[in-house]
Amino acid sequence: MSIVRQPSQSYERADRLLHAFEARLTGGIAHTAVAAAWSDWLAHLTNAPGKQLELAGQAFEDAFKLACYAARAWQPGDHAPFDPRRSRRFEGEAWRVWPFNLYAQTFLAVERWWSTATTDIRGVTPHHQQAVRFMVRQILNRMSPANLPWTNPEVVERTVSESGLNLWRGAELFAADLERAVLDRPMPGVEEWQVGRDLAITPGKVVFRNDFMELIQYTPTTEEVRPEPVLFVPAWIMKYYILDLRPDNSFIRWLIAQGFTVFAISWRNPGPRQRDWGLDDYRRLGIGAALDVVGQIVPNARVHALGYCLGGTLLAIAAATMARDGDERLASMSMLAAQTDFSEAGELMVFIDESEIAFLEDMMWDQGVLDSRQMAGAFQLLRSNELIWAQAVRQYLLGERQPVTDLMAWNADGTRMPARMQTEYLRDLFLDNRFSRGRFAVDGRPIALTDIDVPIFAVGAERDHIAPWQSVYKLRLLTRVEVTFALASGGHNTGMVAPPDEPRAKHRLGAFDGEDGYEAPDAWRQHAEQMDGSWWPSWSAWIHARSGAFTAPPPIGLPDKRPLEDAPGRYVRERV
Repeated sequence: MSIVRQPSQSYERADRLLHAFEARLTGGIAHTAVAAAWSDWLAHLTNAPGKQLELAGQAFEDAFKLACYAARAWQPGDHAPFDPRRSRRFEGEAWRVWPFNLYAQTFLAVERWWSTATTDIRGVTPHHQQAVRFMVRQILNRMSPANLPWTNPEVVERTVSESGLNLWRGAELFAADLERAVLDRPMPGVEEWQVGRDLAITPGKVVFRNDFMELIQYTPTTEEVRPEPVLFVPAWIMKYYILDLRPDNSFIRWLIAQGFTVFAISWRNPGPRQRDWGLDDYRRLGIGAALDVVGQIVPNARVHALGYCLGGTLLAIAAATMARDGDERLASMSMLAAQTDFSEAGELMVFIDESEIAFLEDMMWDQGVLDSRQMAGAFQLLRSNELIWAQAVRQYLLGERQPVTDLMAWNADGTRMPARMQTEYLRDLFLDNRFSRGRFAVDGRPIALTDIDVPIFAVGAERDHIAPWQSVYKLRLLTRVEVTFALASGGHNTGMVAPPDEPRAKHRLGAFDGEDGYEAPDAWRQHAEQMDGSWWPSWSAWIHARSGAFTAPPPIGLPDKRPLEDAPGRYVRERV
């Protein structure tokens, strides 16, 4: 009897279907990657008797300190063995009162021991060590006494004073949020912020549309403008109006008031039918098409291009391609929280290895896209204390619903990533880091950052956990042109949305030409003077200095063609 051999594709399909099902249960986290990291760490730890002795000695020492502290923890005075300022969760005065001070000190001791246990073990691959440290931190964050109603002094006090009504309100809020999650409804309060009414209301017209994007041209507010227009390229992982929220914090509105003709790309929110869209499609039919249209509206003018996050990475790819091919339409390039070298891409790298990417590929093969909720979950884990547990305590234990801000409403307005593009992004840029190494090909030929021949203004943010500022700063190392670097206070979004009247905003500024010797980012930061105020005016002065004399504003829209509709257009409202 002969056995009919099935094509190998059938077996592979079965595997991919299984992985796609598993991904729905794990939120896209590959259990194989988790097991590999723990196995690597445990195998090397069990073969490191010196490290084991160190951990045993630290455990004994810290236990002795805690025992001594417990004997007098009820007495007033600051004699804690572990500094509670190491964790913002225990900064309040209530954590200095017994027994809550003992809870906090015990937790800090455990956290300190695990930090030692997951650090400096010879032989563990750096990626696996980073992954284990990350997973341990997530476990400890969940176990923090700040997250339990009977060990959090603020919750205990509120429960006593309100006779438990706060817990009742919290239970109601939890039930409502659970219902919204099951029914895929937005967070409460988002409906108060509507695109085109409250957000993204800077006047303008949609002057072009294709399958990938709409191009918005904004109405001028000054009698004269610089001859070079500004083209804003946002990331398609987010809606473009991050830089056009409210009128008083809209970067686009402020830029128009500085005397510039401003265009912005508004990306389409892809669905499963767009699964085969790739990075080069976004370059050609996004940035390329936008430059063609801008060139028709403002003839013979070079363009100041501005890219944000992944949009900045795409802009750098487009600029390098244009330089290679002799296309001189760019006047300058500005990069906001955008990376071109992914070798030090921060804690996001904990999710990036061959096992995890293969798992995500199988999930996207089934879905056609990477859903915004799956991406949001990964970003929230990077700052789980602030974005998950602190919010849970505030809402479900204290019974308080945090008001939705404009930035929160924008963040909830997520987009999807086409399967092909996301695979190319994760493999070619993150995992293989091809772009910075001169091995990223466009039209069958490699491009290089060193080919870019226009001045660059790059902005990083001190607390950016998505595009660490040290990684953004590397443009100085990877290019041969004049680079001006601004280090802004704040995070990935709050550092960029920083209007000039923002009282808490600060920034450092450095200018380097192609002949300057390289200086490491932390060394530069030590001597770079910190200035009060936003980076916006510094960038405006930089771009004005690289622009021509003022002239009359160009007409709105393409010659002999009426604009398609008012800004913010159709695509920004699509949810598919």
